[in-house]
Amino acid sequence: MSAALRLARPEDLDRLMGLVAAFHAEAGIEQDPDQRRDALTPLLEGIPHGCIYLIGPSRAPLGYIILTFGWSVEFGGMDGFVDEIYIRPAIRGRGIATEVLLDLPKALAGAGLTALHLEVDRTNEAAHKLYLRTGFKPRDRYMLMSKTL
Repeated sequence: MSAALRLARPEDLDRLMGLVAAFHAEAGIEQDPDQRRDALTPLLEGIPHGCIYLIGPSRAPLGYIILTFGWSVEFGGMDGFVDEIYIRPAIRGRGIATEVLLDLPKALAGAGLTALHLEVDRTNEAAHKLYLRTGFKPRDRYMLMSKTL
C-alpha cells in the first residue's frame, strides 16, 4: 500500500467532503456540510494559507491530510500545522499515516518550512504513538488554546 500524495483540487471537493465528514463523525466534531464546504473550498482553490493532499489513488483516496501555514519567530520562519489527517478505518495499521508523516515533512522543509505542528487528543494513545514514531515531540511547557471568533 502506497501513501502517494496528490494535491487536492476543486474537482476533488465532493470526494473530500465524504472523507472529512467521516473523520469529523469519528472525532466528534460538529460542523454542518455548508460550513465544511466553505472551509475546504479556498484550500482547494489555492489559497496561500494551506493545502490539502489526498492520500493514495485519485479515484478512491485512502485518506487526506490538511496543512495550514503560518509564521513563527520562535521557529525561525514559515511553519505549518497539520490541521487534520485521516486514513479510512479499514486500512489503518498498514503504515500509511507513518509514511505520510515521515515523507511530507521532508518535502515541506525543502520548500522552506521550518517546523510542523499538530494537536492530538490526550486520550488517543494510537495517535500519540504514531506522532512520536514520526518525530513529533510534546511541548511540555505549552498547551494549545483556542478561542472561537
